[in-house]
Amino acid sequence: MAALRYNMVTILGATASGKTAIAAHLAKSIGGEIISADSRQVYRGMDIGTGKDLSDYIIDGTLVPYHLIDIANAGYQYNVFEYQRDFLNVFDKLQKTREVSGTMRRNRFIHRGHTERLQINSGSGE
Repeated sequence: MAALRYNMVTILGATASGKTAIAAHLAKSIGGEIISADSRQVYRGMDIGTGKDLSDYIIDGTLVPYHLIDIANAGYQYNVFEYQRDFLNVFDKLQKTREVSGTMRRNRFIHRGHTERLQINSGSGE
């Protein structure tokens, strides 16, 4: 039987369940990066109330690279189309550099938006 090869690990879970810490430890251990899918953490200056604890990305004194956090101004209506575009840009960049990407997802609407796109692009439906 052929070994399965994955290019993304997805961590799902309830709010405040420790997804970020798990993702950061996993990404550090496999040399990967994190693509956040948190619908609130995209906003700059909204650190309180969004669970944006950037210290969780520091593992053993090393900052684990993360993406799609603090990318939009507070008050801007960032939408699923923009997230999908931004996600795919980061994901494609990481694929080209052969990095393994970890993705955290809290918002099901955003998750569904880019998952459907990736399935269409891959042609596999998996």
